[in-house]
Amino acid sequence: MINGLYLSANGVMANSFRQDVIANNLANVENVGFKRDVATFQQRLSEAKIRRDLNVSNPTLDDVSGGMLLSPVSVDLTQGELEPTGNNLDVAIQGNGYFAVQNGDKRSLTRDGRFMVDRAGILTLANGSGAQVLDKDMKPIQLDAQSQVGITIGQFGEITASGQAIAQLGLVDVDDPTKLIKRGSSLISYENAGSLKTAKGSLRSEFVERANVDPATEMSQLMDAQRQLEANANMIKYQDQTLGRLVNDVGKIS
Repeated sequence: MINGLYLSANGVMANSFRQDVIANNLANVENVGFKRDVATFQQRLSEAKIRRDLNVSNPTLDDVSGGMLLSPVSVDLTQGELEPTGNNLDVAIQGNGYFAVQNGDKRSLTRDGRFMVDRAGILTLANGSGAQVLDKDMKPIQLDAQSQVGITIGQFGEITASGQAIAQLGLVDVDDPTKLIKRGSSLISYENAGSLKTAKGSLRSEFVERANVDPATEMSQLMDAQRQLEANANMIKYQDQTLGRLVNDVGKIS
């Protein structure tokens, strides 16, 4: 019975966490380049299988397990829908790859291709982070601070102004995308994901990549998580009532 309480409590915590993950996905549905998070779980094995030193002799005790354990949140890296903007400094990635950006001495990756030229003529992200966009040599891209007219970004990252090539936008990838860590403002840390390499994706000018979040699917999963949370909470209540009757009524001499 006590084991049942633990299992139900695990179910409540797991589905509460799942709700938080889904709610965060829905909150970022309008954020360019956002990749949805996925809450993953694993089955809890019996203590005898986890700890080989127990030497359990009772097969019934050996089978006592169940419930779920939280696993690290995974990121769904599938392509988001491309949306036209008509802005010559907007660019979307088709396929694999990330833009390399720099904020101070900190380098990051992003799929957010909304760019702008700051007062110093440096190409930066237009999302308010202030991150500078890097070229193929991992250096900030210097443009004309006075005019953005006539600037185009080609399929392979070539930046031209009035028909003259002036820079080459960097498009990079990592050895292990599953080790990327999201940091907010569409920025991604790549320190644990291996070395950077040239990406195989291409670019589409005057487009942005929408978040790969389907609101209908997320709402359906949110309601499912709520139902499972309530079911586990009810199981805790029923087991508590049963334990109460066991303590107060069973064996009572009338």
